[in-house]
Amino acid sequence: MTTASDLAAGQWTATGALPSPGCWHGQHDGPIVLPSGKVLVAGGADAGATALATAALYDPDAGTWAATGALATARRLHTLTALPDGRVLAAGGVTGAPESPAPGLASAEIYDPGTGTWSVTGAMHGRRWGHSAVALPDGTVLVAGGTTIRSAQSTRSLSTAEIYDPATEEWTEAAPMTEARAGHPAVLLANGRVLVAGGSATTGPGQETALAFCELYDPATGVWTPTGSLATPRGLHQATRLTDGTVLVTGGGPAGAGGDGTFAPFSLTTAERYNPGSGQWTAAPPMAFGRGGHRAVPLSGGRLLVIGGAGGPAFDVGYQNAALFDAAAGTWTPTGGLTSGRLAFAAAALPDGRVLVAGGVVRSGPATAEPGTDVLAASAEIFAAGAEGPG
Repeated sequence: MTTASDLAAGQWTATGALPSPGCWHGQHDGPIVLPSGKVLVAGGADAGATALATAALYDPDAGTWAATGALATARRLHTLTALPDGRVLAAGGVTGAPESPAPGLASAEIYDPGTGTWSVTGAMHGRRWGHSAVALPDGTVLVAGGTTIRSAQSTRSLSTAEIYDPATEEWTEAAPMTEARAGHPAVLLANGRVLVAGGSATTGPGQETALAFCELYDPATGVWTPTGSLATPRGLHQATRLTDGTVLVTGGGPAGAGGDGTFAPFSLTTAERYNPGSGQWTAAPPMAFGRGGHRAVPLSGGRLLVIGGAGGPAFDVGYQNAALFDAAAGTWTPTGGLTSGRLAFAAAALPDGRVLVAGGVVRSGPATAEPGTDVLAASAEIFAAGAEGPG
């Protein structure tokens, strides 16, 4: 049980573990907080990077996870999006064991919390993974970008976009983005527009470069327009809308060579803040540690909790470190660290204001005993911070 001293200190406490270990490397692959308050995770990857079909529900009242209906198709690097009626849309991704190029998916399916089952819905017009998905104010879902197969030996980044209508269960091709990109965060702004920030673009077999270019989608006109660019190209970053309507981008890493021809292999400490009114980014105070593959969860009172991640260039050991950003003061404050370091994990704000994290990569690559087999977590933890807590 979380005590008053835990709240003041911003400590993490253990909760029930996932039915099995898993990790989620995408920007938009969950988890989803359902209208019931339960949390859904679905798909992801196992220790060998094989796509999973499993799904599980976390009950905040009981502090336990339980398996729910499996996906019709195993998928990772997919998207999960909450629909207005409480159902959840899973779209695209990669299936099967790791191979190059990956067997991308155009298929989509719907989770019904009432029955605990998934049903196949209309397929997208093209295969994609590492794309973004955002629920628009009218109840439709905008999917944009990602990666797809170019040939038997190569892949390419996408600029294409599609819109899913839950009423008809059909996809409609939308205007393409100005810039092809994958692994990018997309944020719904208070004015109903969607901001996509950075990401990466494929430049050759096994090669990609980070992007600074940002753009906006306007649902009213169906048009993408450029907006202010990030000061630093970045991928594996997070972009989070704050309570004042601005968007904070944190960390990440410059995937490959930057636009100026330099190469910086390390995770970024820098943060930037987007003002929708001016369409410009300004520098925010840097974090104490560079990190990518982390998670950023907004809290009450204009605070943002940044959790875990890893340092480049290897991104092989998950951080335990966490920090709070105070939007009003523009300051970072260290807070209690995770009991288990992790990256590429599930993180969600619960209805009662606490934060749940689960699963993720503990170690990978040269940090493991068996190269090619990651060490994954099944454990889960809860963070609670009262109004008088850190930050």
